[in-house]
Order: sequence, then structure tokens, then C-alpha cells
Amino acid sequence: MGEQQHVKFPQQVIDEYTALGIDVVAMFSAGHLGNRMGVQIVEASADRVVGTMPVEGNTQPYGLLHGGASAVLAETLGSVGAMLHGGSAKIAVGVDLNCTHHRGARSGLVTGVATPVHRGRSTATYEIVITDEADKRVCTARLTCLLRDAPTAG
Repeated sequence: MGEQQHVKFPQQVIDEYTALGIDVVAMFSAGHLGNRMGVQIVEASADRVVGTMPVEGNTQPYGLLHGGASAVLAETLGSVGAMLHGGSAKIAVGVDLNCTHHRGARSGLVTGVATPVHRGRSTATYEIVITDEADKRVCTARLTCLLRDAPTAG
């Protein structure tokens, strides 16, 4: 669960991070929390990040997808987009997340698509639309990340 082995990245991203000795798939993964929740990154570029998450295991007591689970998916996808926008010299730190929950989901997979709203030198904002398997909107989120200088080795 949560393995990122079939992620589609732009070749220039692969080249940039490989030249630095960085595992691109690990760097732009769902992280420990996302992995526990079954988040899978499917496609990743600064222009569009796509990921999925199972509803099962991520529900609230009424059997509906937990709003916090949608927030985890949204922040994961938006952060990956912001990191790809910032490049290897920057890290993305989420500073604002807003989620509007439109409808419940009880089963299957939800899919999130993050697209940029603003990409600047110091911040990046992404809109994340999460839909169910019937392509009905479950959640709309907006994430703003601060782009900080990446720590230097040593």
C-alpha cells in the first residue's frame, strides 16, 4: 500500500534530481502518513499532480470518507506540485489549507488533481479537486506553500 513505483515524472525532473543523487520517487512520495492512508501519486509535474486514495480505512464513524483524509490527500498533492515548481534548491512548507467538502464517499478510490493557481518565487498555491469513481466532486481544496531554501549538505 502506498508504493510509488509507477509515477510519471517529466524527464527534466528525473534528470535534475538524479544528478544530485536524490531518489525522485522517494522525494515526491506521499510520505509516511500518506503511505499509511494508501495515497498513491500517479503523475507529478509542477503543472499537474494526480494521486489516488482508497476510501476504505479512511472513514469517519458514519462510514463516509473522513474530511481529514481528504485534507491529507490534498496537502500531499499540492505540496508535491509546489516542490516540483521550486526545484531542487527549494523545499515546500504548507502554510494554508482550505477544504470544502461537497459530498460523501463510502467506497472505492478517490482521485485528486492538483493544478497551480499561483507559482511565485516564495510561495506556490494549488487548487486540488478530489472526485469519486463516478467523477463527482467530493472535495475542493486550496493549498499555499512557502518555498524555503533547501538545507545544504554538511
